[in-house]
Amino acid sequence: MFRKLLVAASLFFITIVAQADDQKIESKVQKVVVFLNGAQVTRMAMVHINPGNSTLIFENISPGIDVQSIHVRANGDFTILSVKHELNFLNEQIKQQRIEDLRAKQKSIKDKIDLQTSLASIYQEEENMLVKNQMIAGQNTGLDIIKLKQALDFQTERLTALKKKEQENTAQIADLTKELLKYSQQIAELNKGASTATSNILVTVSSKTSLQTEFTLSYVVHNASWFPTYDVRAKNVNSPISISYKANVSQQSGEDWKNIKLTLSTGNPTVAGNKPELNPYFLNFGMYYQPENGTMTAASGKVIGSDDGKPIPGASIRVKGSSVGTVSDANGNFTVQLPPNSHNLEIAFIGYIPQTLPITSSLLNVSLKPSASNLNEVVVVGYGTSSNGYDTEYKRDLTGSVAGVQIRGMATIPIGVNKVENQTNIEFNIAMPYSVPSDGKQYTVEINQLDIPAIYQYAVAPKLSTDVFLTARLTDWNKYNLLSGEANLFFEGTFIGKSLINTDATTDTLNLSLGTDKNIVVTRTSLKDLSERQSLGSNKKETRDWQIEVKNRKRQPINLLVEDQVPVSQNSSIEVEIQELSGAALDKLTGKATWKMTLKPEDDKKIELKYLVKYPKNQSVIIQ
Repeated sequence: MFRKLLVAASLFFITIVAQADDQKIESKVQKVVVFLNGAQVTRMAMVHINPGNSTLIFENISPGIDVQSIHVRANGDFTILSVKHELNFLNEQIKQQRIEDLRAKQKSIKDKIDLQTSLASIYQEEENMLVKNQMIAGQNTGLDIIKLKQALDFQTERLTALKKKEQENTAQIADLTKELLKYSQQIAELNKGASTATSNILVTVSSKTSLQTEFTLSYVVHNASWFPTYDVRAKNVNSPISISYKANVSQQSGEDWKNIKLTLSTGNPTVAGNKPELNPYFLNFGMYYQPENGTMTAASGKVIGSDDGKPIPGASIRVKGSSVGTVSDANGNFTVQLPPNSHNLEIAFIGYIPQTLPITSSLLNVSLKPSASNLNEVVVVGYGTSSNGYDTEYKRDLTGSVAGVQIRGMATIPIGVNKVENQTNIEFNIAMPYSVPSDGKQYTVEINQLDIPAIYQYAVAPKLSTDVFLTARLTDWNKYNLLSGEANLFFEGTFIGKSLINTDATTDTLNLSLGTDKNIVVTRTSLKDLSERQSLGSNKKETRDWQIEVKNRKRQPINLLVEDQVPVSQNSSIEVEIQELSGAALDKLTGKATWKMTLKPEDDKKIELKYLVKYPKNQSVIIQ
């Protein structure tokens, strides 16, 4: 019996010792590499290792990590026996002190509202009493007239003062209620999407001696991304194109990245790393169908909440499988440029279930459902910026420690960026410390500023539209390592619209459209009646004669490209005879006719396009 008790006591003692050897370690995020989808987080911590076997518990780590990506490194005369991951539902994430301060202020305002509400009841009771006394005094005819008048004057004066106090009280309650709503909305936004679970990484080590060493932990989180946008500016047609290359970074990993080394990578770990293999290509009798490629260049719409129908500002809209993205404006509206072969949009916002929407139309309205964990109170505050004390203070914190950070709508100071070209991706290393909270908002940083020589040319296709577009051709643009993304266009200091920089093209020239110029007037008129036809024998002949007139009302000369076309016959019975081109270059396969001309200021030029079509009399041919 004594032996059994001794064994049990020994086991209990060993358990206590083992538990004592477990160390809870607080690590700090030092570096983050943000991919187009996902991010690799690197943490560091100084750890004291005791002799024997012990378990190091690295706490308060993102709950959404890819377990297979965990990597632990350390130097020293010890052995890492195992690395394990676990979710900790008992350890709720540490609330930001700012939320607690907001709740304290919220309680103070509620107390003031309660006080004012109590005063309102007191005023009402006193008013009722005065009115009742006034009625009694009026019915009592035995009172002295002078005393009655004094009593009535007192009651009137007191009722007037009470009414004034009631009005002031009502106004104070209204102001306090508005202020309380602001704090409630801010607390709701900060709590959106917050997970009650954290991750622990358990590292079991074995050491013969006591030592101190630095541990480095790295892992991949999926709820992070960035996409590029551009500001394209042209002063005039004689200056180079200025391109501001910006990254829009957001994350909802459950951990804040404060003053870390930030790297933006064009890599995408969510894309399979396996080389595709060709399968046998068999032919047989049957039908073959090849879907048509989409011809839409942009999609627009509105993002609303399915629970209340209210617009959702700041929602992220991404073209799936590309780097092109945008965010919804203050009214929930968005417009996103579409690269060729775009099929789906990915829409996401913190506190709502992400949605993938097929691009079936140029108008796409999106209704997002609140996530199950955020059904209590979801309120949107502001769009990028807010007027309350918290947002203003927080922006000061960011810009105070992080140069060049932009919360949408604020000016930025360009920061130093070191670009590194690897074998499979490009990395932009931000020189200054950077902070990205886990709030799902877009944080913008300028990563490059380029001045690229451009060849400017005006172009018009008057058969389709008489608007004259200014285009800029950038040669050898591949060396700038741009990604596909939306571009805000500015010409002569004026915002003229949005366009798409599509870097998926294989050509060495990148064409940018800089909008229309109303100072160049183009008209296209018919010189002959369309009903003029001739019938000779078994054939009909129809003639089309078009005159294109161009006027340059600008104060400087311009280079203009005019495009039109003649029909191309696909039947030997239909003949097309070109009678006048005014010196145009003609592509016989497509029928496209192009004129390149230089127009001086106030210059006017006319060109003619004339052709004849002959076809059998018993057939019908539509000729434009």
